[in-house]
Amino acid sequence: MTSNNIRYVLLMVVETAAAMFLFLTIFPIFRQVITQLGEAQDISPYQQSAVVCGALVLQACYWVRFRWVAIPAPFRNALVRHLFLFASRVSFFFGGALFSVLFFRHVPELDQSPSSIQGAVRLLEVLLVLFSLFCYSLEIERLGRAREDHSSALGRSR
Repeated sequence: MTSNNIRYVLLMVVETAAAMFLFLTIFPIFRQVITQLGEAQDISPYQQSAVVCGALVLQACYWVRFRWVAIPAPFRNALVRHLFLFASRVSFFFGGALFSVLFFRHVPELDQSPSSIQGAVRLLEVLLVLFSLFCYSLEIERLGRAREDHSSALGRSR
């Protein structure tokens, strides 16, 4: 295994751990928002910090990998590649559902929203999480397409 492959695997493990951490941290909050529609939801500073830290770790690993670590082409099996492509789409379903609930739940109440600064901070947190999940889904998709892209490049060079 090359040093590039080792770096890639380590970055993907940390990205996946950060994504799982985000899902496990956000899901109880998401469930609370869904089951208690119409009620103000208090998210503890610990939960907010944990979500931001998880998203920042995911972002850091993603951009390090994107900039300096090439994606290996590990899978020859088309079924495995398709499973990775499927996983990339599924991983973003949760982000879309979260955004939809927050948007449709809170946009009608903009006249009662917290101060501009608090609202901006919350909006930035949601966008950071959504962008992090989007980047993670792109990473999984690139992994699924790696052999396909590699094969296409080989076919053109012949």
